[in-house]
Amino acid sequence: MDMHTVVLGTAGTTAQDVIAVARGAARIELPEETLAAVAASRAFIDDLAAKPEPVYGVSTGFGALAVRHISPELRAQLQRNIVRSHAAGMGPRVEREVVRALMFLRLKTLASGRTGVRPVVVETMAAILNAGITPVVHEYGSLGCSGDLAPLSHCALTLLGEGDAEGPDGVVRPAGELLAAHGIAPVELREKEGLALLNGTDGMLGMLVMACADLGRLLTSADITAALSLEALLGTDKVLAPELHAIRPHPGQAASAANMLKVLAGSGFTGHHQDDAPRVQDAYSIRCAPQVAGAGRDTLDHARLVADRELAAAVDNPVVLPDGRVESNGNFHGAPVAYVLDFLAIAAADLGSIAERRTDRLLDKNRSHGLPAFLAGDPGVDSGLMIAQYTQAALVSELKRLAAPASVDSIPSSAMQEDHVSMGWSAARKLRTAVDNLTRIVAVELYAATRAIEMRDGLTAAPATLAVLDAVRAAGIQGPGGDRFLAPDLEAAYVFVRSGKLVEAVESVTGELA
Repeated sequence: MDMHTVVLGTAGTTAQDVIAVARGAARIELPEETLAAVAASRAFIDDLAAKPEPVYGVSTGFGALAVRHISPELRAQLQRNIVRSHAAGMGPRVEREVVRALMFLRLKTLASGRTGVRPVVVETMAAILNAGITPVVHEYGSLGCSGDLAPLSHCALTLLGEGDAEGPDGVVRPAGELLAAHGIAPVELREKEGLALLNGTDGMLGMLVMACADLGRLLTSADITAALSLEALLGTDKVLAPELHAIRPHPGQAASAANMLKVLAGSGFTGHHQDDAPRVQDAYSIRCAPQVAGAGRDTLDHARLVADRELAAAVDNPVVLPDGRVESNGNFHGAPVAYVLDFLAIAAADLGSIAERRTDRLLDKNRSHGLPAFLAGDPGVDSGLMIAQYTQAALVSELKRLAAPASVDSIPSSAMQEDHVSMGWSAARKLRTAVDNLTRIVAVELYAATRAIEMRDGLTAAPATLAVLDAVRAAGIQGPGGDRFLAPDLEAAYVFVRSGKLVEAVESVTGELA
């Protein structure tokens, strides 16, 4: 096995594997023991299908229509129909990486041997992912309960050779054509298989896994930009001493403070004061940076714990238990995932808010301890970064709106059978926007702080800071000077932060950061 192959067993998967499939070119391999477990659970479904007693999802309708017993000659049609009717999404297309994560996580549950599908269903879904075929999934249609129904249905439709999908060349074509082009036969669904393709928290979970990875990098980036702002403002690094954080033992707080200390090691900026005026302590946005970012880190750790539990789960309804019982359950409810998605949006909003306050302080000549107004080359003639802060403030304002929880907004559905839903898909969609906004906010702080440091004369920045300055200039992000078209610089800073190059530049000096 090489690093580009993910072996999918019956016991779930890992966040690293999800990201490898969703964002990379990782191929999926199904070992014989996985296919054997799938076949064994299918045998239980076949036995139940042959009996006269109704079993939900096997020989009955679905949701509020579960009271109807379905005769054997109509069951294949029943499974096709649930896929077709539930593929009712609307709105813009969802990103390719989200759809691939969604499909891989549904495949993870199908491979668990707890859903009762035939091995051919599992093998076909893996083949579609390996071929780089991505179903067209739309923004709206999931309430985060009974699974991410509409998004998963659009994926299931592709297995049937119906609907539209994007090929590996990025062109959207009829799914049947794409399957034929890659030698993949469409699946003819049998009892329970349509239902098993739809009943999961896979979309919201996939987005949670990717958001956790992105936020982990962003929290480290925010520690770096906070340190650069402290340095540019001639602040004190004494508040970062580990003994101060040990007496309030939140692990995230200690990690953030340690990161900032590593960035500032060897700085000739810290502890100086404008005109030798004593400064007893720095403003909250500087002094409390580890407390805020650290709380975000601890929130992220909790979200990862929830994600890991869900990655180990087999989410379907009904499920096939090891003793052969096929039981209805409520494990498809997305509340555990939805709550942490909302919690992360709150943490992102607060981290963005404190970063914006530091940027504003850098631009205000009354609070920046000797820096020119708005970091302008010639204040009055030049406006400097005045409107860059406006853009940052607009992003913060949207972050605050995105922090309103989706998971408290249940809307009953399915004739009151599904009378409480999680809205986890919506929580995940807004978190993706929040993570992108936060990346841009951190990028603006980086842009302002590096510019401010370069405008200080007679002092030597920390070695890690000098590495950042070299890296941002190598990335085409310009330094101090007269006014110019600013949007390209800000976009380049955004790409620099999002790509992880900011963290790489610092770690080339400090070693690995938390």
